[in-house]
Amino acid sequence: MVLDLFAGPGGWSHALTVLGVRDIGLEWDEWACKARAAAGQLTIRSDVVRYPVWPFLGKTTGLIASPPCQAWSMAGKRLGLVDQPLVHQAVADLATGLDTRERLLSACRDERSLLAAEPMRYLHALNHGGQPEWVAMEEVPEVLPLWRQYAAVLRGWGFSVWTGILNAADYGVPQTRRRAILLASRVRAAEPPPPTHARAAEPESLFGPGRARWVSMAEALGWGATDRPVPTVCAGGGPGGGPEPFPSGSRQTLANARDRGRWQPQGAVPHVVLEPQTRGAGWTARHGTRAATPADEPAPTFTSKATHWKWSLRSNNQANATIRSLEEPAGTLFFGHRANECTWVAEPTTCPIAAQPPAVPEPIRITAREAGILQTFPADYPWAGNKGQQFSQIGNAVPPLLAAHLLAPHLRVPLNPNDFTLAA
Repeated sequence: MVLDLFAGPGGWSHALTVLGVRDIGLEWDEWACKARAAAGQLTIRSDVVRYPVWPFLGKTTGLIASPPCQAWSMAGKRLGLVDQPLVHQAVADLATGLDTRERLLSACRDERSLLAAEPMRYLHALNHGGQPEWVAMEEVPEVLPLWRQYAAVLRGWGFSVWTGILNAADYGVPQTRRRAILLASRVRAAEPPPPTHARAAEPESLFGPGRARWVSMAEALGWGATDRPVPTVCAGGGPGGGPEPFPSGSRQTLANARDRGRWQPQGAVPHVVLEPQTRGAGWTARHGTRAATPADEPAPTFTSKATHWKWSLRSNNQANATIRSLEEPAGTLFFGHRANECTWVAEPTTCPIAAQPPAVPEPIRITAREAGILQTFPADYPWAGNKGQQFSQIGNAVPPLLAAHLLAPHLRVPLNPNDFTLAA
């Protein structure tokens, strides 16, 4: 079996499913477990810290671990960095079979810090049976020194090991999510998968085709294709792109929406064209206009009833938030105690000929569907729980497409990135 510690809603598991392999996940969060169950993934709802290793002895081919990152992430207080010496001590002790977790936990500033040492307890027990054959672990970049400590132990047990920082955008994920990765194998040289994408498209060479350009949010979400969702422009609103209702009180409801915009790339600058509609406001807000504008036709004339808006995604509500245009990949998606940290924001790119320029639409919260797609989950992935619980699952998950690139060589199966359908 493939054992997935801290399995979450199924980032690694969905990748394995696409590759034709099933894992069994250990996960404690109720709503992540419900999402996994709805997605058809095998799950044991249990605390990884307390669950025994003996049921997996002699049966485990691969071990996956993505310990919770809240103690280390820039989105939190980062007390894991303060606790780092204690975590290193726990790893060193567990690697020899000495369990000092209880004593070390009492000294930690953040009790979640020590979770990053937990995979070593499983690795030590499994190693006595010559297992697992391979290991894959993922965490925020700040945990890389800890992964290097794991690597030194695993090399002493006969593993080939690689550790480093990978950018998910280099593997077709529409998000510049940087993560510390550990890959280890007993049967092959451990190395990172070759990148498939780059910031700028590369020309073909004697060695084959060059890397494709990073996947933009607009491409991933399908904004611009005639049969795809398009940004929704409400009275004082912004792009919704999904069936979920807007948050209560943040703007007029969909029933009162005036217009619907159509995403139309024009040159290098994305924009939304607002056009007068002949149908009722409610129908227009939900369905939009379907009249296509051929790419070779001149741009329409803009009047006081039409203007350009350039939409971008703001990664959180902090002063130093990453803001990316729709024509770029998203920044790292993370969600704290507020589900609306990640929002679409607009700015005019062309002023209409009018006495009074239109008001800039207010920011609008990203939907769970959109956030999931930007993590390379299917558009219909069965997220469970309320909005906050869904966003927490999405932000903590490993992008399945990145996971598939990491796992395919160990599983000796080919990877077809087209199997990871995004917008639907």
